[in-house]
Amino acid sequence: MNIRSTPTLLCTLAIAAFAAGLSNARADTPWQQAHPWREQVNNRLQRQNARIHQQVAEGELSRAQAHRLHVRDHSVRMQERRMAARDGGRITPRDRRILNRRENRLSRRIGH
Repeated sequence: MNIRSTPTLLCTLAIAAFAAGLSNARADTPWQQAHPWREQVNNRLQRQNARIHQQVAEGELSRAQAHRLHVRDHSVRMQERRMAARDGGRITPRDRRILNRRENRLSRRIGH
């Protein structure tokens, strides 16, 4: 190895270490690992919330329509929390089916 390649090697190693740190930062938290179904429900609600905002920005939904959809979104989120509180912090397969049905209806109302 010559002296000129040393800075390149160090730079490459630094980039690799930085990338490894980023991938570890994205690892699931203990809560996410312990509650995968709740995490799935909450992630879907976040994506639907972003879709509502996008539809408003594109002029496909009025602010009033978006408000009604946000109210429904919040209602699903609160139902998920009540279900989890009732079952020791977890949601049951039945709860998951109920929440998925509500999210599906909300998704259809949001559109594409």
